Amino acid sequence: MRILKEVFEAAWPICVGYFAIGVAFGVLAQKAGLKPLEIGLMSVFVFAGSAQFIAVSMLSSGAAAASVILTTFVVNIRHLLMSSSLAVHLNGCSRRFLFLYAYGITDESFAVNTMRFREGRWNAYNALAVNHIANVVWVGSTVAGGFAGQFIPGGSFGIDYALSAMFISLLVLQTRGGIYVITAILAGGWSVLLSLFVPGNMHVIVASLFGATAAFGIRAFLDGQRGGSRW
Repeated sequence: MRILKEVFEAAWPICVGYFAIGVAFGVLAQKAGLKPLEIGLMSVFVFAGSAQFIAVSMLSSGAAAASVILTTFVVNIRHLLMSSSLAVHLNGCSRRFLFLYAYGITDESFAVNTMRFREGRWNAYNALAVNHIANVVWVGSTVAGGFAGQFIPGGSFGIDYALSAMFISLLVLQTRGGIYVITAILAGGWSVLLSLFVPGNMHVIVASLFGATAAFGIRAFLDGQRGGSRW
């Protein structure tokens, strides 16, 4: 029971956010012409909020299937970084387990599970449960939004703000020292700058790599100067 309580304590903030944004996505997808079954299948097979929003927008504008697939792939390429970061906590897990776990990784579950792993009282099965509880809520809420879309006016949810607020909250939760603040500032600044020159969402990946590398160098330098720091 204690384990279940810890899992639900970790998962419920994600679920609350997913419900609101999932319903909003379902409404937008319904306005774009998708049926609830199609919305549900997209959520099952893609399970990536930002990519699904982009895909629906592109589909409603008449984009070709190849363009939609390529764009959503580029948007989700950040999952390579997240998976690599989590791999150190999943040593000894079978390939079947890793396949099931990888399917459920999102920005939000990554942030929550990473924080719990760092606290030293988390294991792979707890993390897997968080992933898939969030998955069930996401799929259910998007389907609900698809059914409710005919009764809800489009553009009434403030989607852009909701997504931004969720990511800001996750960033704040992971900020555990000065070096984390520096990493966020460097990555955010470079992302904004590169977005002016780099098409698509590749600027996010490049800026993340630069911010993390620069912050690592700063931390190594400070550790060397101070004989080990708390940064």
